[in-house]
Amino acid sequence: MSTKAIARDQCLAPERVNAPVYGGRYRKLFDSLPALDAEDEALHALGSPGGICDDASAEGPTDGEMAAGWPFFGQFIAHDITADRSPLGHRANPEQVQNFRTPKANLEGVYAAGPVGSPYLFQRDDPAKLLLGEGGHDVPRNHEGIALVGDQRNDTHLFMSQMQLGFIKTHNLIVERLREDGVDEAEVFEDARRATTWHYQWVILREFLPLLVGDELIAELLGEGTTLFQPGEEPYIPFEFADAAYRYGHSQIRDTYRINRKVGPVPLLPDLMGFGAVPLDRAIDWSLQFDVPGKEPAQRSKKIDGTLPRSLISLPRQISGEDEGSPYSSLANRDLQRGQAVGLPSGEAVARELGLEPLSSDQVGLSGAGWERETPLWLYVLKEAEILEDGNRLGPVGGRIVGEVLVGIIDADPESFRSVDPSWEPTLPAHEPGGFGIGDVLAPAASHRGGAVTAPAARG
Repeated sequence: MSTKAIARDQCLAPERVNAPVYGGRYRKLFDSLPALDAEDEALHALGSPGGICDDASAEGPTDGEMAAGWPFFGQFIAHDITADRSPLGHRANPEQVQNFRTPKANLEGVYAAGPVGSPYLFQRDDPAKLLLGEGGHDVPRNHEGIALVGDQRNDTHLFMSQMQLGFIKTHNLIVERLREDGVDEAEVFEDARRATTWHYQWVILREFLPLLVGDELIAELLGEGTTLFQPGEEPYIPFEFADAAYRYGHSQIRDTYRINRKVGPVPLLPDLMGFGAVPLDRAIDWSLQFDVPGKEPAQRSKKIDGTLPRSLISLPRQISGEDEGSPYSSLANRDLQRGQAVGLPSGEAVARELGLEPLSSDQVGLSGAGWERETPLWLYVLKEAEILEDGNRLGPVGGRIVGEVLVGIIDADPESFRSVDPSWEPTLPAHEPGGFGIGDVLAPAASHRGGAVTAPAARG
């Protein structure tokens, strides 16, 4: 098949043909609030082994209500809309921090620059389709095992690379259905990209966010629009989102996971670390990670409670780039430092700004660790979820920031289904009629082998 049919699609987003290599900027939502400043030593004591963020001494059940796979889907979204390559530490001018992703939920980590701009991601003889790894159970890799993906962070661990694979397969399935529907070959790739992206956006808005921030808030945001976050003509990502509230998922990581019916339970790191080929017997059984109709309930994620499993408190050097014992070998410390580096306000200050009653110092519980200030925003969001929502979803500060930003960037995207065709609904088959969700992407029912994805629906 010739690439001439798709040569017009030089870039995922045509308006960015002459754009700089980075996608946008970060800005503050609450730029009038003073920064919470602390000594690094006191800050890092919170997130180091044995500190208040270490769940090694946790007692009692830690399973929450959300299925175990949702924090990884959240990570997948984060990689799609943010890429901050600045070093840890204090930044002289946070306003100059660049985002190397477009602030759009557009699967940029899957498609990169499309079949012409990123041909290594696509099949040589059928460039409308994305490339699969050998055997079809892994992402494509070069001869040294390095993943051929639009964002190398999507090979950090097994869940990420397998989720990437799921969206690759969904795109290729839609390509086949469009051809069966007689769509002109010159339109197939673009229609399949759009349809796949719209299904992804649907999962974010209709399944992921209601579970994470609650039905009431999402109904408000989808019906009335955002009030706190106004992305404007040049959407941006707020620091309060990227460096605090949206890092909630680190507290949802379980101590161990069952990977499939034969493998597990094992810790995420180092046992499931990526950066290498995935053998067939290590392929993820997604029905163990997400609730799939007709299957037993999946594993649950850990409650959001301000603690991280030891595997994240002491990250492998391959992930952190730091030696064991370094403050920055702890993901909790990295999260805390990110917030301090960009001058984020305290969680209590944000709560007051939103007209909410802040958590008390007793509720936050940092005084026993020698902490005498108000609470870093990232940790406040976690403790708020623990105290007000029993760790099962985000509280009013975290939920408002996360909900407004994700709904806001999708509504601001002129190519999203919310902008093009707000009445659109998923056209891929679902395990349950009218209930399309992430399970239908990653663990498709047998009916996915049939059924049409019509070209008009894909194009809106």
